[in-house]
Amino acid sequence: MRPQGVVTRGTTNPNRLRRVDNWIVETCGNRLRAAPDPLVVDLGYGATPVTAVELRARLAARVRADVRVVGLEIDPVRVAAARPAADPPGLTFTRGGFELAGLRPVLVRAFNVLRQYDEGEVADAWRTITDRLAPGGALVEGTCDELGRLGGWVLVDAAGPRTLTLAAKLTTLGSPAELAERLPKALIHRNVPGEPIHALLRDLDDAWRAAAPYAPFGPRQRWLHAIAAVRAAGWPIECRPRRWRLGELTVPWPTVTPA
Repeated sequence: MRPQGVVTRGTTNPNRLRRVDNWIVETCGNRLRAAPDPLVVDLGYGATPVTAVELRARLAARVRADVRVVGLEIDPVRVAAARPAADPPGLTFTRGGFELAGLRPVLVRAFNVLRQYDEGEVADAWRTITDRLAPGGALVEGTCDELGRLGGWVLVDAAGPRTLTLAAKLTTLGSPAELAERLPKALIHRNVPGEPIHALLRDLDDAWRAAAPYAPFGPRQRWLHAIAAVRAAGWPIECRPRRWRLGELTVPWPTVTPA
């Protein structure tokens, strides 16, 4: 089966995806625990296998020890370079793209993959992937900065996109407006007046500024008060205070669907 897609830039760093990995453990862990075959695909892991190695370690330690992670890359040179890091059956690497190399995983993590595609190609890529998931499976697709301090991702299943999550390292966050640079491809060009994602980021930024009196108590307190204000204003941010404290917020996808 010929891999579908194009070779990415391949940029990666240790711990770059720790925020989304920790979110996956909590949000998608039950999917893996209930699965007859806890198979996960790390799609487009990049020039080195480090983030696939970390994903396998985090899931094995916190979800179930027999989880299997398969790293997929279109570039055969990257696959060959990653194979010394393999630890079968828990961690393997092979060539593949959006078609998932014929696998039927419970979960796919695709990070910084669609960033180089046109916005109009996103829906087809999502559909190609989700059509190949195991029953009840999900795709987590998004982007982050080079050090993993800012990120945004979409949870997609067979019914389509379900939620958007934004995440930041609060100790280095200057303003929530910085999250606009790391929106998933489906939204990054929509941060303009008249679009729901623009309104969400604007209101979050306004609430952050209004919460400045809490800054002496630390960025976490400022963030929590900003989230509370945005929810009070009517945005349906999921009520997950433990995740808020980590610098996250999650909203239903219909809240930010492009106009």
